[in-house]
Amino acid sequence: MNKKRTIIALVLVVIVVLFLNLYTLPYYVSRPGMAEEIDTVIDVEDGYDAEGKLMLTTVWMGQANIISYLMTKFNKYYELYPLEDVRYEDETDEEYNVRQLYYMEDSQESALQVAFEKAGKEVHVDYKGIYVLSVLENAPATDILVPGDRITKIDNHAFHSSAEFTEYIQGKKAGDTISVTFTRNDETIEKNITIDEIEEIGKPGIGIGLVDDKEVKTDPSVEINTEKIGGPSAGLMFSLEIYNQLNEEDITKGYAIAGTGTISVDGVVGPIGGIEQKIVAADKAGAEIFFAPNENGAKTSNYQNAVKTAKDIGTDMIIVPVDTFDDAINYLNELEPKK
Repeated sequence: MNKKRTIIALVLVVIVVLFLNLYTLPYYVSRPGMAEEIDTVIDVEDGYDAEGKLMLTTVWMGQANIISYLMTKFNKYYELYPLEDVRYEDETDEEYNVRQLYYMEDSQESALQVAFEKAGKEVHVDYKGIYVLSVLENAPATDILVPGDRITKIDNHAFHSSAEFTEYIQGKKAGDTISVTFTRNDETIEKNITIDEIEEIGKPGIGIGLVDDKEVKTDPSVEINTEKIGGPSAGLMFSLEIYNQLNEEDITKGYAIAGTGTISVDGVVGPIGGIEQKIVAADKAGAEIFFAPNENGAKTSNYQNAVKTAKDIGTDMIIVPVDTFDDAINYLNELEPKK
């Protein structure tokens, strides 16, 4: 009898644990991620080695279950976000992940352009078509296109920007049919889609969210492997790592340098989310210097929040404000080599 009760109790415990872990809530939870040496994910052909290290900082984010929801109530650096603050309206989890992976890919391409141009190396940008970020529910493209598809032609016409594509589509009227050529998993597919009035924009369309799909070609070549890391926030650190591997002079000067911030093709550093959690991750990984977006001196900038967090956790890590790629390089150029 006691054995039977024990088995029942164990089964009930397993059921409760599974329920607590698998039942999702309409929130996302984020917490400090990791700080990883970037030279493990970026390899410039015949590139130079560094005495120190440049580090990519991340934030872990996922849909909340009951356990992770409760953890946000007891951990200062766990954050809770309503679902609608993270995902677009009607956006699925898969579409959200595709969007984040595109942002990562785009940040890598911008970093390549910035680093190679600053290093005086050859870089070319080829426009490939349209990248599908999202598909509206009950739209003409529903069940035909999915996030991650790459549109290469419309009615056998290639375009040189997403603006040209949009202008062509909006030049049609509801009821017109277009031929769409796109690639998915390296397979080329051609489908017909009937234009309709898209309520959200009040214009003819096929109901997709889109961005330019481009490819950056460099000499020497660069391999970047970030696997499932998403988002644009590593742009600055990617550009610094690529630049350092291209140049014989080591900008790290023996220090462990972390940081964050988006990067535009003209070298401007933009703000990101989760700066407090990235400071925690960088400190845990032993970073000595941290680059934070300055946002032109805004009172609530990433830099200001980074300084506050660094003080709260008692780290000796130096927080450096940057508005541009050049700001980071200038700081490193003035830095005395580590003894």
